[in-house]
Amino acid sequence: MKLIEGVTVSKLRQIFDERGKVMHMLRNDDNIFESFGEIYFSSTNPNAIKAWHLHKEMTLNYCCVFGSLKLVLYDSRIDSSTFGEIMEIIISPENYLLVSVPPGIWNGFKCISVEPALLANCASIPHDPHEIERIEFNSKKIPYKWDIKHG
Repeated sequence: MKLIEGVTVSKLRQIFDERGKVMHMLRNDDNIFESFGEIYFSSTNPNAIKAWHLHKEMTLNYCCVFGSLKLVLYDSRIDSSTFGEIMEIIISPENYLLVSVPPGIWNGFKCISVEPALLANCASIPHDPHEIERIEFNSKKIPYKWDIKHG
């Protein structure tokens, strides 16, 4: 998988025992931790697409704690070495990863599991409607089709 400049993908720890499990996400002493703004959860129904949005100031720290999501990132930053690149990654409890997305990256996700998926985001700043841009999931501005890919 080719990473977009500034995006980090970190394997997360799950601790299992006979009672269940603990799913780690982010600590304030992790190298990628910037600051705490808020934590929220986004539930996405099967085959639903939540895209596209771009934060001007917020760093996103995504992980999927239930179900499975196809997370897609698009780099529209003209000064970036990965300008114009698309990054796809499947995140789920089975592929338990933390994806840190810096400001300026378009992102969206699609639920690809048969049950709803639950995405957690530990954002670096509280939500501010003035620092976010949104466009439709099928916008021609981003060269991406959300169809299933075979092979």
